[in-house]
Amino acid sequence: MDINESLKLENQLCFPLYAASRLVTKCYQPVLDDLGLTYPQYLVLMVLWESDGVNLSLLSEKLKLQSNTLTPLLKRMQESRLVERVRSEKDERSIIISLSPKGIALKSSVPALQEKLLANIGISVEEGIQLHELLNKLIKNLSL
Repeated sequence: MDINESLKLENQLCFPLYAASRLVTKCYQPVLDDLGLTYPQYLVLMVLWESDGVNLSLLSEKLKLQSNTLTPLLKRMQESRLVERVRSEKDERSIIISLSPKGIALKSSVPALQEKLLANIGISVEEGIQLHELLNKLIKNLSL
């Protein structure tokens, strides 16, 4: 491929990743709006549904977000009574994020949400599994 071809937008790996990310997130939004959630809030809840009571650094690591990005998000989630934030008894510098009763209750809405999303994405389960594996490989390689 010559230099002019390699510089075209449609030949870049970054653009389809960026566009797909935006469009998939856009598919989530109407369903999340019904729950009163933003996409980043949903991601936080997913981590906590998997393992409740995590410290900020673990949440930051799992979501690949810096703590200064998460802190205002978590404050808003606490104001909305989705999570609780408390200082760790073992290390007062550490903040523990836990689900509130409202955050726990939202978990029951997830299967219907995922069903709606799968219907909108337009790829088979097998293609989804392959894409998931490739994206995780890419994330792992870029995180080194």
